Amino acid sequence: MRLQKYLAECGIASRRKAEEIIAAGRVTINGRIAVIGDKVEINDAVLVDGVAVAATEKPVYIMLNKPSGVISTAKDQFGRVSVLDLIKGVEARLYPVGRLDFHSTGLVLLTNDGDLAYRLTHPKHHIPKTYVARVAHPIKPEHISGFQKGIYIDGYKTRPAKIEILDKGQRKAEITLFEGRNRQIRKMFAEQQNEVVSLKRVAMGDIVLGELASGTWRHLTAEEILYLRGDAQ
Repeated sequence: MRLQKYLAECGIASRRKAEEIIAAGRVTINGRIAVIGDKVEINDAVLVDGVAVAATEKPVYIMLNKPSGVISTAKDQFGRVSVLDLIKGVEARLYPVGRLDFHSTGLVLLTNDGDLAYRLTHPKHHIPKTYVARVAHPIKPEHISGFQKGIYIDGYKTRPAKIEILDKGQRKAEITLFEGRNRQIRKMFAEQQNEVVSLKRVAMGDIVLGELASGTWRHLTAEEILYLRGDAQ
């Protein structure tokens, strides 16, 4: 972010007045006297007349339709594409709310509201998540019953889930989970000798992905934000 814009967002002065302050040599970045045209990075120490300043970010809430092959964490040690790489034109330090595995697609929420993100990922406030899964083999009645009653994976029994078959071939289903376990749906099908071919998250509670194209994003509506804040109380 350009230094004059940063100072304006910190409430120091208007952009034009901030340029005058910079030109007067009153601003330093990491101990160096700043000049017009300097940019500010996240971890830079910015001082005006020797006093540290910091921007107060406006809360940002975004929905992304994550493609396959993109990680849903903020950083990756292997340099793979992250969900943050797909968010362009937003000058805020965003963090994903929860995770969606590397090969899965669909709804991911991102925000700079750390308190809300923490509360939404806490088990006490778990929001039901709905997925559409395609599997390699037909889903049998006993498998449906397993999802509804709970299946033992990784040494624990899953909570009852909702499942609805969506096609005549019995290979496509909508599943709603009421807990958040790592790769849970894939593991539940694997325990039933079936394999997930594709998995897409289509909703988080009342927040619905809808027709948002793969790899694109939008800001949440006021109603959606109120819903999330209410659920996290």
